Formats: sequence, structure tokens, C-alpha cells
Amino acid sequence: MKKVIFICMAIFMTAGIAFAQQNAVIAADNATYDFGQIKEADGNVTHTFEIKNDGGQPLVITRVIASCGCTTPEWPKEPIAAGQKGTIKITFDPKYRPGPFTKSIAVYSNGKTGSFILTIRGEVI
Repeated sequence: MKKVIFICMAIFMTAGIAFAQQNAVIAADNATYDFGQIKEADGNVTHTFEIKNDGGQPLVITRVIASCGCTTPEWPKEPIAAGQKGTIKITFDPKYRPGPFTKSIAVYSNGKTGSFILTIRGEVI
């Protein structure tokens, strides 16, 4: 009887792993970018994050929300196919923001429950 229960558990676990691999999975090699020191007088700075879909289904980004109005995200509106890459462009406005900064960008998609967090940081001089 114990063998039958063990075999059934192994089958369910294997099926669960296979099902999870079929879903979209959002990932990034680098989820944080450091601008270093930037001059307020030079204006906006931009970084483009490369994201990828490590899952088996298309990745759909539904919304991207920055932690501050000084940070503007742009993201693909089309699904990202399984195994493919896309980009999320982040623009930071340093005007009237001297000193160190750290901003979070929440990426909502079908690839993760909750949000996937990207981060920018630096220092405005």
C-alpha cells in the first residue's frame, strides 16, 4: 500500500512540474541597473532592461508601474513568445531630485503571481 501511495505522489509531482513548465515565466539576467552619478542639468536618463520568457506559453505584460512619477516605463504590448526576449525601457527624470535614488518598477504579467520587480538606482549631482 505504501508503494502505491508513493507511486501516485510521484506521478502527481511530475505532472505538476510539467504543467508549471508550460506556463509563461518572466525572467531577466539583470533586474537592477545603476546609473552611477548623473548630472541634473543633463536631463533624463534611460535604461532598457532585457526580459525573457523562460516558459512554454506566450508572456503577456499587462501593466508596468513605477514607484515614482519621475520614472516612466515603456513595455511591449504584444505577447513575448516562449523562449523569446523583449525589452522594458525605463526613463528617469532627475530634475529637482538631488542625491541618491532607488526606484522600483513593478511588472505585472501572466508569468508570475504578483509582480516582477526591476530596480534603477544612482545619484543625482
